[in-house]
Amino acid sequence: MKKHIAVYPGSFDPITNGHLDIIQRGLEVFDQVIIAVARNAEKKSLFTTGERLAMIEQVVAENPRLKVDTFEGLLVDYVVSQGARVILRGLRAVSDFEYEFQIAQMNHAVHEEVETLFMMTSVNYGYLSSSIVKEVASLGGNVDALVPEPVLTALREKFSR
Repeated sequence: MKKHIAVYPGSFDPITNGHLDIIQRGLEVFDQVIIAVARNAEKKSLFTTGERLAMIEQVVAENPRLKVDTFEGLLVDYVVSQGARVILRGLRAVSDFEYEFQIAQMNHAVHEEVETLFMMTSVNYGYLSSSIVKEVASLGGNVDALVPEPVLTALREKFSR
């Protein structure tokens, strides 16, 4: 029987509990979820690609149905190369949908066999983004409930310098 694989792409700078919520719920629908960290040299990131991969791998290491990887270039090319047909995306608000809808349409035009599945974030994480986490942490705020422990440790190290 064919495995149903979804790719959950993002910069994950850093990964948050909102991301993890989408990943866990994605596992209820798919046999495997690939967490695909985008490598984009032009984007100013707090954490290097290697640091982001290490944090995510620490958080999801116990689940054999999760794979952590990186990609650069067209996401849809990466999705096809992994034997997947679905891009999993989380939506927090209508404003997310407009941008994500355009990207999904373009991805489908490039590889029509690839579909995008939008999953609404859980109510608890509707406001949460990596940008907000970084801002609050940089100002000394408490982000304990927003990120997993390895990320919390890494944020404290980054901002204690």
